[in-house]
Amino acid sequence: MEPPENQDKILELFKQGPSILENALVGLSDIELDYAPMNGGWTIRQIIHHIADGDDLWKTCIKIALGNEQAEFTLQWYKALPQTAWAKCWSYENRSIEISIALLKTNRDHIIQLLEYVHDGWSKSVQFRDSNGEIEVVPVGVVIQMQADHVVHHVKRISAIRKEISST
Repeated sequence: MEPPENQDKILELFKQGPSILENALVGLSDIELDYAPMNGGWTIRQIIHHIADGDDLWKTCIKIALGNEQAEFTLQWYKALPQTAWAKCWSYENRSIEISIALLKTNRDHIIQLLEYVHDGWSKSVQFRDSNGEIEVVPVGVVIQMQADHVVHHVKRISAIRKEISST
């Protein structure tokens, strides 16, 4: 697997992720954060915690790649349970969103700073063991793009939920 070529564009989207998320949340009350979508799925509050926790997990992958490309990263412990179970374990429905947003910002700033100082960090890679036990070499750039896109994906979902709220 090769790192994406449009590094500057992807890094900018990665860097802007917390602001994109915060802009999607402007003006929401706690009641709206906890609105249960009609067709099921997570509340906005749960989505926010999911984004921050996912970013935190993948930050470890990036740091492993930047420090020891021969090391292995796995999420088998996480994939052992459905994401809804982790949401319950980590009490997504009860927690304030401010700490998770701060974590997302800090993690993103931390990774961006590391990439400024680690030579060829974008292309460094990690040995990733998938749920089938197969090893795939995954470059940092791929993880950065995945996490940048993850925020955008969920912000679209938040927008859809907001639209549903305003029509009820």
